[in-house]
Amino acid sequence: MANHYLSFISDEHLFICIENLHQSYLKAKSNVSKKKFYNNKIDTIKLTFDSKFNNLDEETLIKTEINRQVDKSINNSIGTFHEQILGGIKGFEIGNLSGFDIKATDNTLFADIKNKHNTMNSSSSESLFQKLAKYADTYKKSKCYWVQILAKDSFNERWFGEINGKEYSHSRVYKISGDQFYKLLTGRNNALFELYQVLPIAIDDYLSKQKNQKSKNNSALEEITQGSHKSKRTILDEITFENYPYYLGFDKLK
Repeated sequence: MANHYLSFISDEHLFICIENLHQSYLKAKSNVSKKKFYNNKIDTIKLTFDSKFNNLDEETLIKTEINRQVDKSINNSIGTFHEQILGGIKGFEIGNLSGFDIKATDNTLFADIKNKHNTMNSSSSESLFQKLAKYADTYKKSKCYWVQILAKDSFNERWFGEINGKEYSHSRVYKISGDQFYKLLTGRNNALFELYQVLPIAIDDYLSKQKNQKSKNNSALEEITQGSHKSKRTILDEITFENYPYYLGFDKLK
């Protein structure tokens, strides 16, 4: 297939990456049941503030909270999307659970990709540095990168300094922003920007070929509403009671 959209990956590969992410969206939004919605305890104190300060009725309030949970799930898939895009560039491949996210086929580059710069604490940073240093020591001609797709600046520099009270340094371990990493792998200065520009067109073209794939309706709100009608509690009180019936005083919501 021709390179109609981007010069550094085929149109076919781009559509595969878009389709994979689309399926993640459909899965995340499909049938969010009450049980799934309650998996992590709902902060009904925050929901109370949200309803009052944002002037939201109860139904809109719960729909917003459901969408927040869905969005949290999707964020992980965005990082995978970048891995798959970059793995389609000639000379590179994705890790497939091999301990790295992207590598050069000739073992001269290894990378761990994070979608946002602030997703790691000190312990995970230390673990990542040690992992990259191990690759660098094993493959003597390799450079190893911590990639931050959404970074606070544009950079490509050695990663060294204090982590958890220890000094870490390696001559071939780097940290790099998303734009610089796309440039490094493609040889094109504005490769990430080119992807950004073409995505709306490519997504529309992809969606136009789909057979009306839709996610199932979320059942959480319906289940909670039915429960509130039976108990004669407000929707917010229903959620609070079902999440914290064992807390002191909360049994008064019966």
